[in-house]
Amino acid sequence: MRLLVVEDEEKLAQLVKRALLAERFSVDVAHDGREGLELATSYDYDLIILDLLLPQLDGSEILRRVRRGNPRVPILILTARDAVVDKVAHFEAGADDYLTKPFAMAELVVRVKALLRRGTVRRESVLRVADLELDRLTQQVRRGGKRIELTAKEYGLLEYLMANSDRVLSRNMIIDHVWDQSFTGAMNIVDVYVRHLRDKIGDPDQKLIRTVRGVGYVIVTEEPA
Repeated sequence: MRLLVVEDEEKLAQLVKRALLAERFSVDVAHDGREGLELATSYDYDLIILDLLLPQLDGSEILRRVRRGNPRVPILILTARDAVVDKVAHFEAGADDYLTKPFAMAELVVRVKALLRRGTVRRESVLRVADLELDRLTQQVRRGGKRIELTAKEYGLLEYLMANSDRVLSRNMIIDHVWDQSFTGAMNIVDVYVRHLRDKIGDPDQKLIRTVRGVGYVIVTEEPA
């Protein structure tokens, strides 16, 4: 899953990013409001963490603009404002949760996971394709009951494919969702990771993860007989 953190305190932003990366999320960071709004409206994020007191464009305005174009993405407000009137105003404007600074990083991670579980898009805790199973809560992957160890990027790729089973995903879509904004490598990195993933889940004949020539990849819900 790909998350956006909009926070002008660089040290705090990096701490938040590090905590989320440890949970296998891909994370983009913006340090001012204009950059945050541009990213939030350019990419399909699974969740946005948004500070309110930002340079160039405040978080309240970002919240309103994002909500006009995307009513579904979960938005967690992160701010030093703790007045009830502020909380009420931002909940009414479309925020999904509100965390007051200072906060424990463990609480932020728990709240992020809770928002992702109850999101309005497809958020099953356990994804299944044939005998392949991915548990989003424990981040464990099994095939035929046997545990499979994956790297963070392999896990992110498999989760994205399984969450969009039977849908062809282009390499650009996969890069946008599994890698973060800082990625500047070659597009064939997707092909490399797909090969690694096929090896690890035991799919050498491409019965589950199939290549759509000239487009990208798709994971199908049933293996052929």
